[in-house]
Amino acid sequence: MSLSLSVVLRPTGPVQPLDRAVLGLAAVGVGGFGLAAVYQLSGGQIGIPCILHATTGLNCPLCGSTRMAAALLRGDLDAAWHYNPVILVLGPLVGVAVGYQMLAWALESLRWIRLPRLRISPRAYDWLIKGVIALLIVYGVARNLN
Repeated sequence: MSLSLSVVLRPTGPVQPLDRAVLGLAAVGVGGFGLAAVYQLSGGQIGIPCILHATTGLNCPLCGSTRMAAALLRGDLDAAWHYNPVILVLGPLVGVAVGYQMLAWALESLRWIRLPRLRISPRAYDWLIKGVIALLIVYGVARNLN
């Protein structure tokens, strides 16, 4: 990642649009916490069952994410860690990056200030995606070894 260190007050000209991946990640995050809120308010009765767990009894790398987010909503960090520690760590990292990108876009769209945008090369992006997938696969296997 590289940052262009130019901050511009009252920017003019065209506004660089948000990347579709940023919008997609934001939608997944908001939807996930929305589902967690419904799960929490229903007393754990409403949620999305994992197809892998339902058919094989194995936990996928995302199993427990709804319960983890529900635990976060009620302030129980210990329970959240117990349900899915990998997503508990990755989620805020992705959330901060996505939130910053959206804030920078919004401030520039309002013509208040142009903040530097996070940029990642296609090659680094490719390696990042492969690394996250590898991490999730290793975690998915490791959590089923018990």
